[in-house]
Amino acid sequence: MLEVRGLAAGYGEVQVLHGLDLAVSASSITAVVGSNGAGKTTLMRCLAGLIPATAGSLRFKETEITAESAARRLARGLALVPEGRLVFPGFTVGETLKIGGFSARARSGWQTRAEEMLALFPRLAERRDSRAGSLSGGEQQMLALARGLMSRPRLLMLDEPSLGLAPIMARSLFDTIAKLRAGGLTLLLVEQDVAAALSLADHAYVLENGRIITQGSGRDLLASPAIRKSYLGI
Repeated sequence: MLEVRGLAAGYGEVQVLHGLDLAVSASSITAVVGSNGAGKTTLMRCLAGLIPATAGSLRFKETEITAESAARRLARGLALVPEGRLVFPGFTVGETLKIGGFSARARSGWQTRAEEMLALFPRLAERRDSRAGSLSGGEQQMLALARGLMSRPRLLMLDEPSLGLAPIMARSLFDTIAKLRAGGLTLLLVEQDVAAALSLADHAYVLENGRIITQGSGRDLLASPAIRKSYLGI
């Protein structure tokens, strides 16, 4: 579904990503793991079109999208749930879901989809008239994920979804991600909880200093002594 070849990107004169190659298969979970500062969020922002690639190419469903805007990529079905959730604090849960379905691709049937999101996240149904700024961190993450799903994504990118969540909320979130994949959705996951990410992933990449240093199935990487020592402290 997504092919990345020789991708380079950064901020001004600071290059963060150096010639990345990766691929995301349809109806799978692909994880990108690595230490803080490895370039994971820069990768996600570049894939979403929020920062430009300085070299390389991006192909989404066999179409070249390297030069396309973030809005055009979203219209194709490439959606990002950003690190830190970034919900609008003054908007209610219901209003946030409506915003998520605003694009031309998602506008038709958004009310039905909003009800599906409230069924997927019962806690949001209880707080549908509450402002996003009054929600707990876990509830805001549910809302951010639901907002992303409202756009009818073909590929949903999740940047550090468990960051700052209590363990019980993180486990619930990972269960939801697994259900989405089981339903046929394609996901690209950047996650600080390396063990959880690899246990979910069909395929995974390890990013270090802006470069892919190894890749493999999530199960194989989770069993790798080098990965367990470097990222799991085992």
